[in-house]
Amino acid sequence: MNAGYGLSVRWSLVDADEDVAERLREYVVGTSMAKFMFLDGLAFKTWRMREGEWFEGTYVFGEAIDRDNFAASFAEVAAESPGSELIGSPPQCIEPFEVVAVAEGPAQFRRGPGPGLA
Repeated sequence: MNAGYGLSVRWSLVDADEDVAERLREYVVGTSMAKFMFLDGLAFKTWRMREGEWFEGTYVFGEAIDRDNFAASFAEVAAESPGSELIGSPPQCIEPFEVVAVAEGPAQFRRGPGPGLA
């Protein structure tokens, strides 16, 4: 048995506007986090970024069917999603994956913004 069913959605930031990283941080913390806190079947979502390189949403679902249903519905609107609108291009990659294990360390899991908006 695996720890979950993942989905990675990645955009390139190479040709995006110079201020896109700040706008993405503001959108994620101000709007997107609340939206995903109530997505059926979602165990957790992280937003990852390397400024000037890429931006990624990483989702982990408890059941494959929830991941697959979300992936199919997102693929239909990916090019018009808020992330695509902010970045100026659709995702380069939408990829399912297996979460083999999750370990929580002594610092424990913390919700909220990362260092970019802390």
